[in-house]
Amino acid sequence: MKTSWRSASFVVGAAAVLALTTACGQESTSSGVGSQNVGATAAAGDYGSVGAGASASPSNGYGADGQQGAATQTTPAGKLAVTDNAELGKVLTDGAGLTLYRFDADTAEPPKSNCDGDCAKTWPPVPADDATAGAGIDKALLGEVTRADGTKQLTIAGWPAYRYAKDTKAGDVAGQGVGGKWFALAPTGKKATLASLPGLSVKNDPKLGKIVVDKNGMTVYRFIKDVAWPDPISNCTGSCLEKWPAVAPVAANDTEGIEKKGLMGFTRPDGVKQMTVDCWPAYTFSGDTKPGDTNGQGVGGTWYVMSPDGKPIGAPKK
Repeated sequence: MKTSWRSASFVVGAAAVLALTTACGQESTSSGVGSQNVGATAAAGDYGSVGAGASASPSNGYGADGQQGAATQTTPAGKLAVTDNAELGKVLTDGAGLTLYRFDADTAEPPKSNCDGDCAKTWPPVPADDATAGAGIDKALLGEVTRADGTKQLTIAGWPAYRYAKDTKAGDVAGQGVGGKWFALAPTGKKATLASLPGLSVKNDPKLGKIVVDKNGMTVYRFIKDVAWPDPISNCTGSCLEKWPAVAPVAANDTEGIEKKGLMGFTRPDGVKQMTVDCWPAYTFSGDTKPGDTNGQGVGGTWYVMSPDGKPIGAPKK
């Protein structure tokens, strides 16, 4: 590890703020010790409930916004194919090019679907009829499971296969990581996973520009009530930390595109180790359910996406 983390913790005053004994020496632009602003609650449900920062559709409220797009429960699977995705690698798609998904709450041995009712409206089960294996797919992995309503659902290596209602065109992967339980299927039936990312790196967001993301591709935030100088102090404790989990420390050489100045970790009084960028404590947001989400931007007027140099993107200038 290139950066020396001379970390220790102590409680500052009755506010029980969090600090590190290693002085960062950066000028603080925060308002100092202040009250917590927890912000919106985390997204509820396992099958795509609209997360915090997004507007729930009055039609269902489960992430489908009342639109099934090209995916319906009765659309045949057709000839399955393997599609290369820049972030996920090889992804299984149906005959129309729509991404197929699996659900962590299901089981493969024996095959069983636990997505019914409103869940099945958001995640239409792929019918087993007419499904055939295309190039790069072992036909022996294709099977079927009988659902509670008596219909036959396609399985891949035992895992029930679904489409996602928000995927409206070939190549869409909007369902990846939803609720932390839905994942695109690899041709083997395993989860298609994100390409290996550094501990912290930079992503170009179409609305916010260059933003910091963690090793899972999740957006990183800053709390403007925190302090960076002379030591990092986090004013997000208790229930706030449940909504805004601290980013774990990473080595300086495990970052890409991040300002190295003030790039270090510290140990909070609660024992949690937290990363800083330019000495500012870094967080993710429980309301972000998949890579690319920025639902925490502007929450409470105190939470903002972090830029590569540690600044809060879009925060009011003082």
